[in-house]
Amino acid sequence: MSLPVPDPAALQHSAKLSEHIRATISANGGWLSFARYMELALYAPGLGYYTAGAHKFGEAGDFITAPELSPLFGRSLARPLAEIMHATRPQILELGAGSGKLAADILGELEQLGQLPEHYRILEVSADLRERQRLLLQQRVPHLLPRVAWLDSLPEVIEGVVFGNEVLDALPVNLIHWQDGQLLERGVAVSDAGFFWQDRPIAEPALLQAAQQIAVPDDYLSELCPAARGLVNSLAQRLQAGVLLFIDYGFGVREFYHPQRRRGTLMCHYRHHAHDDPFYLPGLQDITAHVDFTAVAEAGIDAGLTLLGYTNQAFFLMNCGIAEFLQSADPEDLRAYAPLAAQLQKLTSPAEMGELFKVIALGKNIEIPLRGFALGDLSHTL
Repeated sequence: MSLPVPDPAALQHSAKLSEHIRATISANGGWLSFARYMELALYAPGLGYYTAGAHKFGEAGDFITAPELSPLFGRSLARPLAEIMHATRPQILELGAGSGKLAADILGELEQLGQLPEHYRILEVSADLRERQRLLLQQRVPHLLPRVAWLDSLPEVIEGVVFGNEVLDALPVNLIHWQDGQLLERGVAVSDAGFFWQDRPIAEPALLQAAQQIAVPDDYLSELCPAARGLVNSLAQRLQAGVLLFIDYGFGVREFYHPQRRRGTLMCHYRHHAHDDPFYLPGLQDITAHVDFTAVAEAGIDAGLTLLGYTNQAFFLMNCGIAEFLQSADPEDLRAYAPLAAQLQKLTSPAEMGELFKVIALGKNIEIPLRGFALGDLSHTL
């Protein structure tokens, strides 16, 4: 595996996190679930990938998200958010706001629509990202900054819209190995040579029960994400009237556990290189897994929410009018039109983000149809 070499300071940072994880493994009897390893690698205070200070998003980071790719994404998303707020309360809660660009694009478009929220709250675990978000919003929409507030935890009462773009894929996952009729949990051990995989019988009853419900071929490795169910349940308990909207890459359960996907979906991102080694430079790379959207839908329904729609990103953005933004640009002005056309292509093409990325909406005490699912609703595939 040939990846860019980090600078000495970054290597030192990774070594500190590695030592912290080593100590945690030792204190836990020599073995950690992968979910716990992933939690430490991404979120250990001051050391994890998302809680430390390195650039993560855009050309200077490790990956590019849809908001970093184009303002068309946020402007399109603003339209259904406005409709939901009009039907419930004019409040938005964004989970994990990244660089802050999506918040800026949404607020700017909502201002154009005359549908600004009373409050735009951001739940962000990283102090470094909070500051970057604040600075970007100060540059882009300084007059709207008083409407924005950062939270350390979920509010007790939620109304309006809750949304997360590429949030679910960053939640810690348990690795399950179906082998020779046994259900094993793949975890992490450590030696002088470094971290290594080690399978053990599943000890947690709820995890065992969930794994028993999945039919896969022998010698099959994949992920379960109890953390996603927990997040959806926590949001559902607090939601009085409104919509939970998640955008991420993933599948329904039948495709997620397809026989040909026998090594799972775990993936790492470092300096725009994708690879499958989560033990490489902990704290300097992102670790993700695709989302099982059937499990997300079931978690919401079990918590009293209604499934309002599920589709791919291409259908969702087209339903939200993304093409109208391109039509409003002058095709004779190639310097302005050509980049927008290329951005739309990347956001909606099946070969780019259009098919792999999905959008799911779960609601409570809201009756209006959501425009993002007007055509191409794929709820029947969950």
